[in-house]
Amino acid sequence: MINGRGRKAMGGIELTSQKLLDWLNKAISRELQVTVQYMWQHVQWAGVEHYAVSDEFKSIGIQEMKHAEKIAERLWYLGGVPTTKPATITVGGELWAMIDNDIKAEVEAIEMYKTIIKVAEGEGDTTTAFIFREILVEEEEHHDFFISAKEGKKPLVKKK
Repeated sequence: MINGRGRKAMGGIELTSQKLLDWLNKAISRELQVTVQYMWQHVQWAGVEHYAVSDEFKSIGIQEMKHAEKIAERLWYLGGVPTTKPATITVGGELWAMIDNDIKAEVEAIEMYKTIIKVAEGEGDTTTAFIFREILVEEEEHHDFFISAKEGKKPLVKKK
């Protein structure tokens, strides 16, 4: 038995390794982190730029929350207990520092989820691999949004 549910829930068949359970919890921790991070950025952004991207921050934050839920449901099914602790939240103070933090968070997620897909496939867990492929598509879209926002950055003061 593990965490009261046990990983041998299907007639004594072990559903997954502790290694994959740990990866799933890392993914949940990361999703919780960016859910809060993006929501706070949505609230804190000010100025003209705020109107151009605020709703997208909120939308991405909600998507990240749904990712956390989906991963937690999978982890619970596999016999693990989802973490409630987010990774370090880095809201940032200045507009472009926020974007830099978000680009970094999305790159880390993309790398992590590719690893999780490989681990899941190596264990024959096609369902977990499928779930993370779906999430990976959205993480790449988030990354594209943040990169595009940064590329569209204009200096606030003209250089002489």
